[in-house]
Amino acid sequence: MVPDPKRKLLEAAIDHVARNGVGDLSLRTLATAIGTSHRMLIYHFGSKEGLLVEVVREVEARQRAVLAGLDLGADRPPLEIAREFWRHLTGEALRHNERLFFELYGQALQGRPGTTTMLDGIIDDWLAPMAELLGRLGVDEADRESHARLGLAVTRGLLLDLVTTGDVAGVTAAMDRFLDGYAREALT
Repeated sequence: MVPDPKRKLLEAAIDHVARNGVGDLSLRTLATAIGTSHRMLIYHFGSKEGLLVEVVREVEARQRAVLAGLDLGADRPPLEIAREFWRHLTGEALRHNERLFFELYGQALQGRPGTTTMLDGIIDDWLAPMAELLGRLGVDEADRESHARLGLAVTRGLLLDLVTTGDVAGVTAAMDRFLDGYAREALT
C-alpha cells in the first residue's frame, strides 16, 4: 500500500518538532527540514497552525494509546501503573511536544485563527479512556468521570509546571503526593 502523502508529512513534522521544537519556526523552514515545499503543507493542512494542531492531535492520540496499552496485570498495584504512565509523560522525548501543546492550547483559548479546532475533544477525548482504565482498576462507575477529570487536570497542570521549570524531580514528587493521597483512596 502506498503511504498517504498527508500522513507521511504529518509523521515527518511530528519527528521534527520532537527533535527541535517550534520556537519561531516558519512553514517554509519546516517544509525544507522535512523535505517538502510550504505549498504542500498548506495544501494538506491549510496553515502552519493547522499543521501544528494536527501534530498535537496525533501526539495526544499516541499518548492515549500508551495509556490503553498499560499492563494491568492482577499483581500490579494501580499506583505503580499510574507512575509508569507518568514516567512516560515526563520523558525528555515528549518535552517539545508538551510545550507545543500548551502554546497552541493558549492560542486556541484566545481564538487565534487556525488553532481553535484544537479545543474540540481536548478534554473529552481523554475522559472516556481514563474512565475505562479506572473501571478496569476497580473504581465505581459513578465516580469514574470525576476521577478521570481530576487526574487529567492534575497531570496537565504538572506537565505545564515541567515545561516551565524543567524540574522533573519536583513535578514527580508532586505527582507522587497526589497519587499517595487522593488517588490511593480511589484506586485501592
